[in-house]
Amino acid sequence: MKFTKKYEEYVHGRNEKLPGVGVKKLKKILKKCSRDCKSRKGLNESLGVPTCTDHCPVCDGGFFPSLLNEMTEVVGCFNERAQKLLELHLASGFRKCFFWFKGKCGNHTALVQEGKELVTYALINAIAIRKILKKYDKIHYSKQGQMFKSQAQSMHKEILQSPWLCELMAFYINLRETKNKPMKKALTLFDGCLLTVKDDRPSLRCELFDSIKLDIDLTCSICLDTVFDPVSLTCGHIFCYMCACSSASVTIVDGLKAADSKAKCPLCRVGGVYEGAVRLEELNILLGRCCPEYWEERLQSERVERVKQIKEHWESQCRAFVGV
Repeated sequence: MKFTKKYEEYVHGRNEKLPGVGVKKLKKILKKCSRDCKSRKGLNESLGVPTCTDHCPVCDGGFFPSLLNEMTEVVGCFNERAQKLLELHLASGFRKCFFWFKGKCGNHTALVQEGKELVTYALINAIAIRKILKKYDKIHYSKQGQMFKSQAQSMHKEILQSPWLCELMAFYINLRETKNKPMKKALTLFDGCLLTVKDDRPSLRCELFDSIKLDIDLTCSICLDTVFDPVSLTCGHIFCYMCACSSASVTIVDGLKAADSKAKCPLCRVGGVYEGAVRLEELNILLGRCCPEYWEERLQSERVERVKQIKEHWESQCRAFVGV
C-alpha cells in the first residue's frame, strides 16, 4: 500500500480532527509543476528531463509556505498535547487531587493509549513531510527540499526535534513496563518504543512504518556519559542538566532560563536554545530504573557539586549585600 493512502487512512481513522500534512494537495501542486515544465520548456537537451520555468507555481512560493504552515501547526499541536498529558501524569499532591476532581486524570490504560497515539501522530507526520520533500527534489532534480528541511530544523519546526517526543517515548515505555502488558500495534505504523543499551551506551529506539527507524542517542556529548537529569534544548539535543548549565555559563541556582539569548548549543551551534529547554523527567525515571548503579553513583557526585554551587552562590550574594 502506498504511503499516501496509508496516511489518508490514518487521518480519517482518527476520532478527532488534528492538524496534518496536506499530502494530496502538495502532490497536486508538484504534478501541475511537472506538466507545466514539460509544456513550456520541453525536455532539457543536456539532461533529457523537465526543468522548472520562470512561472513554476512551486518555485513561486505555493509549495514551501504551505508546507511550513502545516509543519508549524503539527508541531504546535503535538507539543501542547504532549505537555498536558505529561503534566497530568506527573502531577502530585494537591495538583493531582485537583486534576482528579476535574476528571482529567485517566486510568493507566487510557494514559498509555493516548501517549502511544501522540507518538504515532508525530512519527507519521514526520514521514509524510520527508516523503513530500523527497518527491519535490525528484521532480525538480534539486536539493531544495533538503535545504528547506534544514531551514525548518533551524526554526524548530521539525517534529522529530521536539523534546516532548523523547519524553513521550520514555513515558510510553515506563507505563508499559510498569504494568508489563503487551500493547497492540496501531495501524501497523508504530511497532513500539524500547530502550537499548550497547557498550554501556543507552539509546531510545522506535521502529516506524516503511522500515524507518528513529534512534535517539542518550549520551551527553559534553561529559561523554549517559545523560543524568536530562534536559533537551529547543534544537532537540539532549544533555545532562548540569552540563547544559555549564555550557550556557549559568549556575544550577540560576537555571537555564538565565542563559544569554545568544548562547549556542554545543553541538549544532544554534543560538537561543536554552530558554525553552525541557527537563525530561520521564526519561530520567526510565534511565534511573535501567541503570541503577550508574544512577546512584552520579547522584552522589552531582549532589556534592550542587551543594558546592549553591554555597558559592549564597556567599557571593552575602558579599554583595554587605558591600564587600
